[in-house]
Amino acid sequence: MLIRPNAKINLGLNIVSRRPDGYHNLQTVFYPINLRDELEIDARPDTTDITFTTTGGIALDCEDEDNLIVKTCRLFQRLYNTGGFDIRFKKNIPFGAGLGGGSSDAAHTAMAINELYHLNLSKEELKNAVSHLGADCAFFIENRACYAEGIGNILTSVDISLKGYTLLLVKPDIHVSTKEAYRGITARMPETGIKDIIRLPVEEWRDRLCNDFEHTIKNRLYGMGASYASMSGSGASVFGLFKREIHEDELSCLSDCFVHTESF
Repeated sequence: MLIRPNAKINLGLNIVSRRPDGYHNLQTVFYPINLRDELEIDARPDTTDITFTTTGGIALDCEDEDNLIVKTCRLFQRLYNTGGFDIRFKKNIPFGAGLGGGSSDAAHTAMAINELYHLNLSKEELKNAVSHLGADCAFFIENRACYAEGIGNILTSVDISLKGYTLLLVKPDIHVSTKEAYRGITARMPETGIKDIIRLPVEEWRDRLCNDFEHTIKNRLYGMGASYASMSGSGASVFGLFKREIHEDELSCLSDCFVHTESF
């Protein structure tokens, strides 16, 4: 089975309070985009072995058993007594970018296992299972625009579309640890909530819709004429929304970065 786990961007991100368990409560809107990893997974019912092979793309920085795809397989073996797996994987979504690549890989692996082993799990059951692997994994089971609260696991569908906009996504050649990024944040409740701001036209988001982790690279995107620019997640990627196409010759100022463009 060939699947293509997609990334997401955050439309705003407010860290509103610190929880007794050490995590933080947040408010954000998750929005799916078309930057994708490539994952081929087949069932091996006669064994519990897992073979994991990479096929190019971005080099992985962890042992196989620490990869979220393999962890998802192990989780389903424990929970649902599944057999083994043959996995071939190409990583295209950058690490440490705030794009949810690892969480998406886990969620899409769970959905594939559900189909391969005919488990007939509902969306809610799948979301409960992958919640053990990451706070935003549940979003990728829904994989549509959602307002997220709690630690990113309480989801409400929102009626928002970026159709007509072009996305320019930029990832500097740095890795941001989510844990370290949250450690440096001072929690606060915003005057106006993200859920209210996203009802406004995109052109009015600029001075209202903020990400508490924002990086100054977004000023490069405003300089190129973006209607709105923001960091995604805890970084380090930054995206801009443009009311026009992006031309190749405009990207020279971003030559030191990973760059992805798409039109909605």
